[in-house]
Amino acid sequence: MRALLLFLTQLSAFAQIVCSLGSATASYQPSRDQRPTSDAMQIAGRVNAAEKTVCASNCPEVALVRNTTAPNVALIVNQGQGKLVYAPQFFAVVYSAFGDSGILAVMAHETGHALDDAMGAAWIDKSWRPELRADAWAGCILARSNLTSGEMKAALAALTKFPSPAHPAWKSRVPAIRAGYMNCGGDDKPFR
Repeated sequence: MRALLLFLTQLSAFAQIVCSLGSATASYQPSRDQRPTSDAMQIAGRVNAAEKTVCASNCPEVALVRNTTAPNVALIVNQGQGKLVYAPQFFAVVYSAFGDSGILAVMAHETGHALDDAMGAAWIDKSWRPELRADAWAGCILARSNLTSGEMKAALAALTKFPSPAHPAWKSRVPAIRAGYMNCGGDDKPFR
């Protein structure tokens, strides 16, 4: 994400859903992609700012779009370009339960997939599956987002509540999130 998340248009037949925090069914219609709301862009800006502290100028570019046919939220890659597609109704549910921090955490996880694909880190366990590596990067982004303890609690609760179908149980995810959080400047308090 070099600039504030870009808007991309169509998705070709070669697109791949990397991660979906919801059912990745054929109901997603790329032709219904729309510009994100200003609220979503503001939170994406916070994710972007935190991400830039990790990867500086080589950050992967990921667009942000809203689409009522999206499977909650998903990272989709098409010919090397990524887009984070969210269903506005899903973000409304996350916001209602967990506020901005919940949406930031969900975006951080999806962005974590892009970071994992673009760069490595010595602190990431090579045996972790892609979902755990994305969780580790999400922990890193959360640490760099300077959340209050209450915001961090809400962010972790959102990650607990909305796993992808491919995610392992929460107890397996916590060590990965903690590793990213602590290796990017956070302390152990949120995990006690």
